[in-house]
Amino acid sequence: MLSSGTPSDARQAVANLFKTEGKYLMSDPEMVRLKNAVTDGDRVFGPQKAPVTLLEYGNFECRDCGQAYPAIRQVQRILGDNLRFVFRHFPTVTTHPHALRAAEAAEAARTQERFWQMHDELFTHQQSLEDHNLIRYAGRIGLYLPQFEHDLAEHVFLQQVENEYKFALYDEHVTGTPTLYINEVRYTGARDVDSLLSAIKAADTEGRINLPANKEGFKKLLARFSR
Repeated sequence: MLSSGTPSDARQAVANLFKTEGKYLMSDPEMVRLKNAVTDGDRVFGPQKAPVTLLEYGNFECRDCGQAYPAIRQVQRILGDNLRFVFRHFPTVTTHPHALRAAEAAEAARTQERFWQMHDELFTHQQSLEDHNLIRYAGRIGLYLPQFEHDLAEHVFLQQVENEYKFALYDEHVTGTPTLYINEVRYTGARDVDSLLSAIKAADTEGRINLPANKEGFKKLLARFSR
């Protein structure tokens, strides 16, 4: 158990865990494989039969995650049903004090089948993650606010998020965000649209993803989906 007292105690416990353990769990060989496979309990966007799965360990307050977010959304639009995207929480509260609370809000939205809508709101408004902001986003995406506010006030999903953090830290040796996996292999390349598309295409062993073979073709493709 990371939390045994108040929510502030929980945030400090996560912070202490990262300080004492995270620096010893660096693992960066040539190929790092995902140990905890995607299950029905994951947050998944896209069909199970997609040839490629992109998985992110992310943090809603992390600037790098925020910069990767539009690139990943663009890749999703381009690839459609050829990509399955999975998001897992890794709220590094030592540097992002609102990350844990934002993750709780996302889970509260998930119970009302609006996880991805809240996911988008949180990344779009990373600088505004206080409780009153979270409630405003909940209203914007059509959540039943009494239930959402109750779930936040009672910290209904706090333990779930903490457990996910521990699994990522100890099992996957995740120490920062965003940490990406493509078909269960850790991806450490650039996180722009071109680089992600190229890496995803390379992971498509079924040959179902067709992308332009030259830069000019890529430019036209990106321009078409940027409209």
